[in-house]
Amino acid sequence: MKTVEDIILDFDQRNISSLRKHLPANFCGEASHLILKNPGTVLIATGFYILAGGAAETDGPPGAIALGDCLNSLGYKVYYVTDKYSKPFVEAISKGNKVIEFPICSHQESKQFATETLDKYKPSILISIERCGFTEKRDYLNRYGNSIADYNAKIDYLFEGFPVSVGIGDGGNEIGMGTLAAVIPHYENLSSPPSVTKTSKLIISSVSNWGAYGLVTSISTIVGKRLLISKDEEIDLIKKIVGLGAIDGTTNVNVNKVDGFNLRENSRIITSLHRYLEQSNIN
Repeated sequence: MKTVEDIILDFDQRNISSLRKHLPANFCGEASHLILKNPGTVLIATGFYILAGGAAETDGPPGAIALGDCLNSLGYKVYYVTDKYSKPFVEAISKGNKVIEFPICSHQESKQFATETLDKYKPSILISIERCGFTEKRDYLNRYGNSIADYNAKIDYLFEGFPVSVGIGDGGNEIGMGTLAAVIPHYENLSSPPSVTKTSKLIISSVSNWGAYGLVTSISTIVGKRLLISKDEEIDLIKKIVGLGAIDGTTNVNVNKVDGFNLRENSRIITSLHRYLEQSNIN
C-alpha cells in the first residue's frame, strides 16, 4: 500500500522527489502532529505570481482552502494571507474565512506589518502553501531565475523566528524550502538559488496543492475522520479561480490546469488519497 507521501510525489516533473531522502519518511504525518498539537488560530499563506502570464497561478489557493476547511472542522480559526495579485482568487473560494492582504512594500514596512499581524491575530501556527520565499539575497526568484519581487509581498517576515510552522512546496523556491537550502542546488531542475526561509516542518509534493491534500489526509487518519475534499469540490475550486483570471503555472495561460495537469489528470491524486483513507478504514 502506498503511503500518503508516495501518492503526493507521483507524476513528479521537477525532480522534487529527489529531496525525499533528506526528510523524515512520514513528513506529512510529522506536520500533521505538529498542527494538532497547536490548536487555536492558523494563518495560511498562499499565492504565487507567474511573470510570463501576468497573473497568479492555480497552484496554492485550492490546497489552502482544502486545508482551511479541514482545520475549520477541527475548531481552528482560519485566516488566509496573500497579496493583491492572489487576493481575488483566495477571497472568492475562502468560504467565509477572512483573507488578509499583505502589502507589497519595503522590507521595513513589511516587517512592521508582519509584527502587527502576529500581534493582532495571535496565531498558534503558520502554514505556507506554494508561496515564493526569500533567497539569501532577499530576492524572490521564479523557477527560471527571474525576479518577481515587484509582484510578491514579503510574507516571509511572518515566518522568520515564528516557532511553529509548516511549509509546502514543489520546486525549491517556496517558503519552507530553507530547511533544505544547502542541498537543493545539487539537484537538477530545482530552483537555484533556493529559498532560505525555513519552517518547522516541510512537505514536498509534485504539485503544492497535492501536498496540502496529503496533509489533510494525514490529519484525517490521526483524528479518525475523513476531512479531505472530493475531486468534484477541487475541480470547482480550480474552475472558479480560473474564471477570475488565475493561470496555469506551467503553460502560463488562463486554462483549467494546475502545473500542466488538466482537471482529469489532477484529480488522480485526490482519488488516490481517498482510496488510501478507505483502505485505512477512515470514513
